[in-house]
Amino acid sequence: MKISRQPTPVTIKIDQKQVENVKCFKYLGSLLTDDGRCTCEIKSRIAMAKAAFSKKKNLFTSKLDLNLRKKLVKCYIWSIALYGAETWTLRSVDQKHLESFEMWCWRRMEKISWTDYVRNEEVLIRVSEQRNILHEIRKRKANWIGHVLRRNCLLKEAIEGKIDGRIEVTRRRGRRRKKMLDDLGDRRGYCHLKEKALDRINWRNCFERDCGPVVLTDY
Repeated sequence: MKISRQPTPVTIKIDQKQVENVKCFKYLGSLLTDDGRCTCEIKSRIAMAKAAFSKKKNLFTSKLDLNLRKKLVKCYIWSIALYGAETWTLRSVDQKHLESFEMWCWRRMEKISWTDYVRNEEVLIRVSEQRNILHEIRKRKANWIGHVLRRNCLLKEAIEGKIDGRIEVTRRRGRRRKKMLDDLGDRRGYCHLKEKALDRINWRNCFERDCGPVVLTDY
């Protein structure tokens, strides 16, 4: 699979047999696509989480205590939906998919149909929740990135662009594509982010506290 703006296929032969060019494939449970984005992976994860919810629907919609059912949903359903979320680069469309999935969980848990015309705010009040799924992803990403930045490893060199090689850079119209570290929201640059990550306690406290509503951005 070639991840590039140019659609020219790559020819690789092993024992005189040409390796097939593909647009997507699964690796370690995650769906990789040739556009380098996470939309297909997020949709796939949401579909698997919804299927898991349907299998245990009687449990999640039972007369058990509300707090217990919420913990079950976050433990059993969200863990499926957010597998590998630490590496996602979220566009606004991806964030909307995830927030829609979050509301889908609470509506199904409370047996609220879309034909009941109940607003999302009312649903959140009924389950005593706020929109947390995007903040949970940001917190997981911060913990993982902080761990990487405190080590000397190949992944850190890849993030810093220190891998040897040469690429042809062509300027294109429009804003630049969003990068993985942009979700952490530090406008002072990578050097400050790296320096802040060295203090593990302060780094985690920075993302543990409530950060308010997540601002949707696109690229």
